[in-house]
Amino acid sequence: MTPNAASTSSGPSRRSFLASTAVATAAVAGGMPLLTACGGSDNGSREGATSGKAADKLIPTYVASTVAKPDLPSKNGSSAGYTSKVDLAALATSVPDKLGTGAPIKIMSPFWGTPPKPGCAYYKGVDAAAGTKVTWQNQDGTTYGEKLGAVLASSSIPDMVVVPSWEMVGNKIPNAVTAKFMDLGPYLAGDKVKKYPNLAAIPSDSWRMSIFGGALRGIPMPSAPAASIMPYYRKDIFDKKGYTVPKSADEFLSWAKDATSAKAKVYACGDIAWLSGSIFGAAPGWNIDDDGKLRYGIERPEYLEALEWTRKLFDAGVVHPDDKARTGDQGQRFTAGEILVYASDASAWYVKTAEQAKANPDFQIEAMDYFGADGGNPTLYASPPATIWSMIRKGASKETVENALAAANFAAAPYGTKERMLVDYGVEGTHYTVKDGVPVKNDRGNSEVINAWVMLAAPAPYFAHPDFPEVARKQAEWQQRMGAFMKKTSTYGMNIVEPTRYASLTSQFEQLQIDYVRGHKKLSDVQQAISTWRSSGGDKLRDWYKKLLDKNGSGN
Repeated sequence: MTPNAASTSSGPSRRSFLASTAVATAAVAGGMPLLTACGGSDNGSREGATSGKAADKLIPTYVASTVAKPDLPSKNGSSAGYTSKVDLAALATSVPDKLGTGAPIKIMSPFWGTPPKPGCAYYKGVDAAAGTKVTWQNQDGTTYGEKLGAVLASSSIPDMVVVPSWEMVGNKIPNAVTAKFMDLGPYLAGDKVKKYPNLAAIPSDSWRMSIFGGALRGIPMPSAPAASIMPYYRKDIFDKKGYTVPKSADEFLSWAKDATSAKAKVYACGDIAWLSGSIFGAAPGWNIDDDGKLRYGIERPEYLEALEWTRKLFDAGVVHPDDKARTGDQGQRFTAGEILVYASDASAWYVKTAEQAKANPDFQIEAMDYFGADGGNPTLYASPPATIWSMIRKGASKETVENALAAANFAAAPYGTKERMLVDYGVEGTHYTVKDGVPVKNDRGNSEVINAWVMLAAPAPYFAHPDFPEVARKQAEWQQRMGAFMKKTSTYGMNIVEPTRYASLTSQFEQLQIDYVRGHKKLSDVQQAISTWRSSGGDKLRDWYKKLLDKNGSGN
């Protein structure tokens, strides 16, 4: 039951340049899709990963939820879709007994927007139902990495901390994760998880990605493997102008020139570097290619082809000037009709629809299907099965741990339950009312029931919008279609910590790529940077990955 407030989380604060769909959700910074470095050990850095049979011994037993059968079951790695109206008077119960004891716990989490006041009706309502007493230490999501790093470097860590994958660039935070957060195996591994049935219903791949430093330390927010970064377009304007949705890179550029009118302040697109890697089939991170050779993303011809095509868009003047200057909000330019195509995550389909329903009834947002650069089928890569985790500090008392797990179990309630309804909408009469069988948030609901509890854990991925069920259907069907072209990389589903000596190898690429597509650098500059990357450690890192994959097996 996705909240029908338009003001939901703005998503990752750091955007990956030329990110393929494999890591776009994780939004790992660094230009090309970088593999997040995760792991470590209790006694310093522990290089490598835990996968295969070793990982299977550490993760919880999977017990699927039987509540609310989806109208569109998961297919090709898609999220499930719910389009039928739910009988709100007959919601199921997924937490029949309060698992929390009411002992106080402090939770630090990223927050996009203005946090509600402590002790607000929403926090009180969920605490009462879950048996918890949470003090939220909400931090600005756009600068969360700085705060997270400072807190993990200190001796005072909250009982529970939300750690997003996009903040784990380099080795400091991954190693701190292992040093500062506890092994949850004694509470959740194997059948122990059955005490927390909503956590047991989280897919196993998501739990495998929650192993850090050889131990289960994270409670995951699972994500669908199918693409979640979508090429949105203004269908209402396309229809009005008679535009045909492009189906190749050349068609897109030709259409973009046609649709742009600087005089009218209408541009074809924003900065769509998020999409170009997928259009050209650029594989993210380290992958064993079809010829059997192990390569990194920047070494593949598709990487440079995607860069060059993105440069053409800027050179042609079809990208909005504010995107070239990297200022303002693409999403606002999109709804204002100043750009006709932009890239964002799956949530934008619903958020923009709800936001514009009254303000602009003619507004229609759709996601075009990915196309291969040559007009054929695209080659897409699976997204990580988890990108955000909540973790419990080492040294926490047994009561604190159990209350934190009780909170996470409540937050992971599946669609069609009283618990999901409370987490997503708050208290009826206080935060929302029911109109024609559909919950509708009021102003208080929109200001209090936003990204806090949802950051602790989540059920298996799904789309459901009671007020706009057609959007849920389109989201699920789009992922199903795109999932048919999805491949897994050799490191799919693994949390890997690279040797510290290679931590800064790719640090220059993000800015270099930004500069290149905007015409401030030459292609030869990028090629030289790739050559330097190889000679300054990239080739040695390749050897390290070969040994890792030989030992752990390939993710694909």
